[in-house]
Parts: sequence; structure tokens; C-alpha cells
Amino acid sequence: MKKVILLMLLMIISLGLTAQNQTTFMPTNNASAYTYEGSQSSASKLKINTYIWGQVSNPGLYIVPDDTDLLTLLSLAGGPSEDAKLTKIRIVRPTENGERVIWINMKKYLETGDEKMIPILQPGDTVIVSGTIFYAFSRVTDFLSKAAIALTVYGLIARL
Repeated sequence: MKKVILLMLLMIISLGLTAQNQTTFMPTNNASAYTYEGSQSSASKLKINTYIWGQVSNPGLYIVPDDTDLLTLLSLAGGPSEDAKLTKIRIVRPTENGERVIWINMKKYLETGDEKMIPILQPGDTVIVSGTIFYAFSRVTDFLSKAAIALTVYGLIARL
């Protein structure tokens, strides 16, 4: 009986170590891609929904003016983290025929200053800033260390 309780406790701990929060966003089909901000200095402004995920300070949904570029969205999201891979930023753009992926090399832009390399965002764009190989390695080692702790605890409890 003691071992069953300890085994259940170990399973709960291991599930807690590996659990991830998952949220699902389901856009409605009847929503417009644009929202109206009103007039600003006699000029009307439309806003669009864009998403930014990954290695930025504040990932999430951003409602931005329709002439916003990638650099502005990255800045609004607090900038890339130190683990961000700036050479391969993805923009997933919804189209009538599915989704189109656009690859951006932000590091090259920072070296050259060529503004043509920074695209203007469109409604529903999702920007994904991946992590470097060192970030992936640190995530794997973190998981393995937690698994080793759980196995050590199980081994200690099994000896009782």
C-alpha cells in the first residue's frame, strides 16, 4: 500500500514537472481583419491583428496600425530575448490558398540598415522568433535534470 501511494505521488510530481499550459485561439470567421481607430490629425487609421510568438519579451496578440512593419512589432513586444535567433524569423501569413511562410534575416538588416528587408505586416500575420541552438540545449538539459531528480526520489522511496 505504501509503495502504491508513493508511486502515485511520484507520478503526480513528474506530471507537474512536464506539464505545459496550452491555450488555443480560434478566430471567428465573421470578424473583420481591420478595426477602425477613428481620426487622428484628420487621417483615419485602420488597425490589424498580428501575433508574435517565441523569443521576445512580451509575446502575444498585438493590434497595430495597418502600416506597421516587423521591426515596429518586435519593438512593441519588448524586443528579442538574448536567446533569439535573428537570422531566421518567420512570418506566417494567411492567404486564400493556405498559409505562406516568409523568412526574414533581421541580423542582416541590423548590419546593413537596408529598410527593404523589413516587410509591412498584414492582418493575421504571425511572427515567430525561434531560439538559438543554445536555448534548445538548455531546455533539454533542464528537462533531463528534472527527470533525474524524479528518478532519484523514486529510488529513495523504493528503498524504504
